[in-house]
Amino acid sequence: MSDAIRSLIGCGTKLWLDSIDPKLIDENRLLGATGATSNPIIISDLIKSGRFDERLLELLDENPDDEAVAWAMTDELVSTAEEKFLAVYQQSQGDDGYVSFELDPLIEDESFDGTDADRISKYIESGIAWNKQHVNRMIKVPATTAGLGSLESLVKNGVSVNVTLIFTLEQYRAAREAVWRGAQARSNLKKFKSVYSIFVSRIDVYTKKHCRALSAAAQGLVGIVNAQRIWAENQEFWRDKACPLRQEIVFASTGSKDPADDPCKYVKALAGSDIQTNPPQTNEAIVESGHAFTRLVDRLPPQEILDDIDQHVDFGHLFNTLMAEGIAKFSEPQKDLLRLISKKRHELAGT
Repeated sequence: MSDAIRSLIGCGTKLWLDSIDPKLIDENRLLGATGATSNPIIISDLIKSGRFDERLLELLDENPDDEAVAWAMTDELVSTAEEKFLAVYQQSQGDDGYVSFELDPLIEDESFDGTDADRISKYIESGIAWNKQHVNRMIKVPATTAGLGSLESLVKNGVSVNVTLIFTLEQYRAAREAVWRGAQARSNLKKFKSVYSIFVSRIDVYTKKHCRALSAAAQGLVGIVNAQRIWAENQEFWRDKACPLRQEIVFASTGSKDPADDPCKYVKALAGSDIQTNPPQTNEAIVESGHAFTRLVDRLPPQEILDDIDQHVDFGHLFNTLMAEGIAKFSEPQKDLLRLISKKRHELAGT
């Protein structure tokens, strides 16, 4: 483990990997990673590598339905990652060592044939099914209207959830309250675990485009401040709930989007608590930085910067914009994955 990674973990941050590539997991386990997450882009990239063609061909021979094959492959790849982190889960007594499994992004797509109630039912049904017999799998649910509507039932039924696509404090609060209602309906809280994925760098991409009135000092800090504020409220909410396991914030989208920024910008600012889900290249940048990380997650910028942000950022517009983009960035890769499976069916069959 590098000194930089050691300092990051040492100051209180859990390191999760934004990939379930078995090779990358092995490499990042040595760096100190204790969990991982998946999405359709990651699954597609693994299939494109050709490393899993033998198993994919078996699945294609067994099933004529491309969608069923895509989910079977996803399930197997996530399960393999779970095995690699199972020891962490056991050693932490269920507080760490999870791998996130993303539910069907097409539930939110405009092509979905149904109402929000139908979407909620689909999330609940599929979430319970994909969670079954997986001790260290987290079911990833978006903080959309339907996703939020499914959380209470999922948690009540013993599902550990990773609520994702959170951009605002209001989304976090709605998610947290629904999760807590579900937790209270359980017979006990021994295995109750939830995390809330706050997207960070995407917010600064938004403000650069839409919030030109922000001062130069505040521009580029909105994603960090937003995440810090949500983190602080999360700490306060769970303080008196007597949960054996920690209910944590996942700082997601931690890779710097601006080439002019330090690639460790968000890692530094949010170091010291909870979980960072970093892309492999961000972890590489941490190692190469040689930086000694210290706890900064609870250190907000000066008040004048906070006032500037509060005055010039319309979080309602931010939410509408980033949620629309987020749903598209979730659903389009799933469509691409299905097209890739179809293409592979023809290629591997030699037609």
